[in-house]
Amino acid sequence: MLASVKALLSGIVDYAGLFPPAKLSLPEAIANYAQYHQEPNNWMLGRFILPIAKLSDFQGLITKITLPKWNLSLILSQDWQRDLEQVEFLKNPALAVNSLEFPVLEVKEIYSVLKALPEGIETFFEIPLHEDRKPYLQVLSDRGVCAKIRTGGMNEAAFPNPLHLSECLLALGKAQLAFKATAGLHHPLPGWHQISHEVNSPITQMHGFLNLAILAALIYHRKIIFSEVVEVLQTSNFQFNEDGINWSNCQLSITELEVSRDRFFRSFGSCSFREPVEDLKELQLINRPS
Repeated sequence: MLASVKALLSGIVDYAGLFPPAKLSLPEAIANYAQYHQEPNNWMLGRFILPIAKLSDFQGLITKITLPKWNLSLILSQDWQRDLEQVEFLKNPALAVNSLEFPVLEVKEIYSVLKALPEGIETFFEIPLHEDRKPYLQVLSDRGVCAKIRTGGMNEAAFPNPLHLSECLLALGKAQLAFKATAGLHHPLPGWHQISHEVNSPITQMHGFLNLAILAALIYHRKIIFSEVVEVLQTSNFQFNEDGINWSNCQLSITELEVSRDRFFRSFGSCSFREPVEDLKELQLINRPS
């Protein structure tokens, strides 16, 4: 495998099998995550995304499955005070709570949350894409926490258009604010796909996670101008090689890719792990000799 592919995609998929469109049961999602850890492309697998309301059931079920450590990203509710107490008193050596994810909150409420956050856990606050982002970016960047952006959903309106998404990424870059994405990123490259696997599911234009990750790196390292940003989200013309990734006249080294993933684009949540993997195989970006 090319080093550039691994640098761009290591640990990038946070597994969200409990969420639409998959909507698996908790035992099914747990079994899948454990299985994915045994597969050759487990280097792409990130955290298990779990609503905190299911934490008790989760702890009971994993006792039957052998995994060195369950890396969790907990989805908190609007009742975040109670949720944070549950996190504080969680004592299970089999679990590692790597991150917390908050729903969209009012900016003034985020200030209250920040005072109560446990130390040492990466925290993501979802920001609304269709409202004024500046107050959200200001409070999050000031306090060193991360943003979460929604890149899809269960209807066509949930998928931001390329211009809107580009503007959001540029704003995150300007604020030097790390982020993760969620929903609608099952495929490496942009294209028209069914929203779900149900009969008569609507078809919409989806963003590609390769495009998002590469664009994030270009923005973070200031290698792109505004007029080029939308083009990166819509292209499939990337060149991967052992030393890095090229797009047009822009080059990203292995180190630059690793730094961008570490400091800027952290991961994306997907209810499928196999779908992104199989698409990458079709593109011959993984499971091929270097």
